[in-house]
Amino acid sequence: MARLGIVFPGQGSQYVGMGRELFQQFKPARACFEEAKTVLGSDISGLCFEGPREALDLTRNTQVATLTLEIAAWRVLEQELSLCPSAMAGHSLGEYGALCAAGAMSFSDALQIVQARAAYQQEAVPPGLGANAAIQGLSRDTVEAICLEVTAESGLVSPSCYNAQDQTVVSGCMLPVEKVMAKALEKGAKRAVKLPLSAPFHCALLEGAARRLDGTLEPLIFRDCTVPVIPNCDPGTFHSAATTRALLVRQIYQPVRWLETIEKMTAMGVDTVIEVGPKRVLSVLALRINKGLRILNVENLESLQRTVDALSGKS
Repeated sequence: MARLGIVFPGQGSQYVGMGRELFQQFKPARACFEEAKTVLGSDISGLCFEGPREALDLTRNTQVATLTLEIAAWRVLEQELSLCPSAMAGHSLGEYGALCAAGAMSFSDALQIVQARAAYQQEAVPPGLGANAAIQGLSRDTVEAICLEVTAESGLVSPSCYNAQDQTVVSGCMLPVEKVMAKALEKGAKRAVKLPLSAPFHCALLEGAARRLDGTLEPLIFRDCTVPVIPNCDPGTFHSAATTRALLVRQIYQPVRWLETIEKMTAMGVDTVIEVGPKRVLSVLALRINKGLRILNVENLESLQRTVDALSGKS
């Protein structure tokens, strides 16, 4: 029997049309989109299905839209199969999808937290002052050394996502990020690409946003997870009712340690990873980290059927 790890993607995976098929075919998916509309007071289904792209790509919209599809897809998958995952995790925003799926918070609470989180992140750094860039083909140690050198000379830039052995995202002030990109290419990086994101995520520039999020989380009551959920910022531990608030606050300004997250799942015996949500970004990363994993995903009817068939022994 497969030992399952469930992963939920973050901002950047969204696309116009996402979730339409699941909404049309499955009652649990429609219920998620309807609940999101009630809680947020905005037409999340119209945003996901019709766009326009410019509106969907706004951070304040992207995060709640992606979370809604993640939980819709998860509930459909649960309806179609009896699942007993060994672990869950989400990349950045996706951590909220994992926590919601694991019962640590209600979908309604998750939507409201994510909406506030997106606003705090966007307001923390004025547009045009921050940036994010993916560096591919250098070790994390090399990227860290370049960041330290540039920060001492020009201003804050630091690793924000350790995505795979040879892929690290850096975030910070615009000019320092650009200097890291140039130095990385000089040192032999295969690629150094600026990411189309509206704020410099998971770095010290967002400490103010973290403090604001802490205040928003303070009145909420978190529950223990029904499935172990691995935190982005501390993969050596698991979320619990006692630790989730502090972990989510730290997540705002500390790096996403995705490489260690997939290694942790592997150490727990996970042999099959299911990505629940738009696109297959995390699936690609998981295979780069561990080529022995079986990768499945759920984002539309075709991928749902393929995953159901694979896990029920039909393929």
